[in-house]
Amino acid sequence: MYPSPETVVAPQRLRPGATVAIPAPASPVDAERLETGMAILRERYTLRVADDVLRGDGYLAGDDARRADELNGYLRDPDVRAIFVGRGGYGLMRILADLDADALRADPIPIVGFSDVTVLLAWAWLAAGVRGVHGPVVTQLGDLPAEDIARLFEVVEDPDARGSLQGSAIRGTEPVEGPLLGGNLTLVSHLIGTPYEIDFRGAVALFEDVDEKPYAVDRYFTRMAMARAFSGCRGVAIGDFTRCEGRADVREVIRERLEAIDLPGVGGLPIGHADRNWAVPFGGRCALDPARQTLEILDAAVV
Repeated sequence: MYPSPETVVAPQRLRPGATVAIPAPASPVDAERLETGMAILRERYTLRVADDVLRGDGYLAGDDARRADELNGYLRDPDVRAIFVGRGGYGLMRILADLDADALRADPIPIVGFSDVTVLLAWAWLAAGVRGVHGPVVTQLGDLPAEDIARLFEVVEDPDARGSLQGSAIRGTEPVEGPLLGGNLTLVSHLIGTPYEIDFRGAVALFEDVDEKPYAVDRYFTRMAMARAFSGCRGVAIGDFTRCEGRADVREVIRERLEAIDLPGVGGLPIGHADRNWAVPFGGRCALDPARQTLEILDAAVV
C-alpha cells in the first residue's frame, strides 16, 4: 500500500503553549534523561504525561495493551496537538495493528521521533496518510545543540520551514527529487513483507543506525535489494551510523552497496543517534544533490 500525494496530508502546525503528549510506547524510559528533555519542552508547551510513564516490563515500557492504550488515548484526545515520543528502543512493531489510524486521519497532528519510532512514522504515512517528523525523541533532547532544538520547534510550528543540509558525496552526480521516507535501517528492513513496508518508488530513502556492525549494515542493504525494496527509488540520504565499527569501514560498506544497487547517495548528514539530529518531514518532498553534497527539504512538515 502506497499513498498517493493527493491523499497524504501534513498535520496541523503546533503553537507555543499547546498541549503535547509524551508516551512511552517502546522500551522503558530513563527518568533523568526524560526529565531533562521534558524541561526543554516545558519551556514552550504544556505537557501531558502518564503518571506511570517510567513503567517497565523487561525490555518493554509495560505490556502491549497498556502501551497501545496510552498512544491511542493521545491520538483520540482533541486537546493533544502533537506527540513527542519519549524514547525508542524496541516495542512499537508489536502494537502497530492496535493503533487507531482513523483518529489520526480525522485529526492529523505531528508525531515526532526516530529509531524504533521509524515504524510509527511508517504506520502514520501508510495507514492514516499523515506525514510525521523524523526527529529527536524526548530523552535525546538534552544531548543536542541549541540549533537542533530550534530546528525541531521550527519544523513542528512553521508551515514555511524547509532548509538544507550539507553532507558529503557518496555516489553519483545528478540531483534527484522525491518524498523523503525511511529512518532506522534495521527497522526499515524488518518492515519488509509487513503491511507497513515502506514503498520507495519515486522516493529518496533516508537511513541511519546505531550499534550495528558493518557486516550487519551490509546484510540489511542486501536483504532490501533482494526483496526489490529499492525498485524505483531515486536516491539515498545517509545520516549517522553511530558506533557501527568493525572489520570494515561502514562508510565504505554503504558506498559499495549503493554501487551495487546503482543509486546516488549523499552521506554525512547530521541525522541519527550521535550528537546531532536535525528534524525532517517524513514524507515531505526533498532534493538530493550528490554534486553539491546537499539534502534540501522542499515541503514543510506542517500546515
